[in-house]
Amino acid sequence: MSNRTIVTEFLLLGFSEVRELQILHFVVFLVSYLSALVGNLLIIMVVALNNHLQTPMYFFLVNLSILDLGSISVTIPKSMANYILNTRSISYAGCVAQVFLFVFFTEADFAFLTVMAYDRYVAICKPLHYETVMNRRACVQIAACAWISGILYSVLHTGNTFALTFCGGNMVDQFFCEIPQLLKLSCSDSYLSEVGVLAFSACLLLGCFVFIIVSYVQIFKSVLRIPSEQGRHKAFSTCLPHLTVVSLFVFTGAFAYLKPTSSSTSALDLMVAVLYSVVPPMMNPIIYSMRNKEIKGALRKLTE
Repeated sequence: MSNRTIVTEFLLLGFSEVRELQILHFVVFLVSYLSALVGNLLIIMVVALNNHLQTPMYFFLVNLSILDLGSISVTIPKSMANYILNTRSISYAGCVAQVFLFVFFTEADFAFLTVMAYDRYVAICKPLHYETVMNRRACVQIAACAWISGILYSVLHTGNTFALTFCGGNMVDQFFCEIPQLLKLSCSDSYLSEVGVLAFSACLLLGCFVFIIVSYVQIFKSVLRIPSEQGRHKAFSTCLPHLTVVSLFVFTGAFAYLKPTSSSTSALDLMVAVLYSVVPPMMNPIIYSMRNKEIKGALRKLTE
């Protein structure tokens, strides 16, 4: 019998059963969502309207902002709507869409974080070759590969997950449809295929993370040789926050997807999910705009 005839909807876990706390969580999520929305839209607008920012770094930054908007829009609005309507349900089709879109946006997002680390490596460590290596055609091809890989990766995960038979109930212990929590509802051995895909994904993620770390080690070596203290400060002020957000994303995401399903409480799972799904889309605009003189200068020109 098809799993669609067994489960027609899922129930998402709320942060609290107390109505006042539900309203508080709604307000926190609303502020977080609006912050990410405004910050990322500002970056997109400023870069699009300023000719001086038509460089590879800002081209990749615009792509990152679009993906951040997508990823946070997949999870938070539905959760807020459930708080307001005092319900926890999400349709089967809605759950499939959430899994597909969230995996797509987050995978492509991490791909661009990796590309941006490489972009900074070439700019700082090989400045004479920068315009040749990161030319317009190369940037477009790299961006296209990141978006396409996100789609293919998401199709693989979503197909594996929803090929399962869900007969362990329909209560998802998370505020959105998260793959590890869905696997807990499966009662067939076929879930091992998705576990295998998750293990492969972890190896791929680790490989990208190692690449980012190696890139930044080379960057820091070059930065320390810069005679100008202002030059060193500028390089560190961009690279260190970027590395911090990448590390937060990797470690919290790895914890959520690779830990044994019964090794943590629902409260811890919720907190970890917020750290890897909500915090990075909020932090990226702060890192790349509030700490970036070129972005702030362009923004001031638009508001004058």
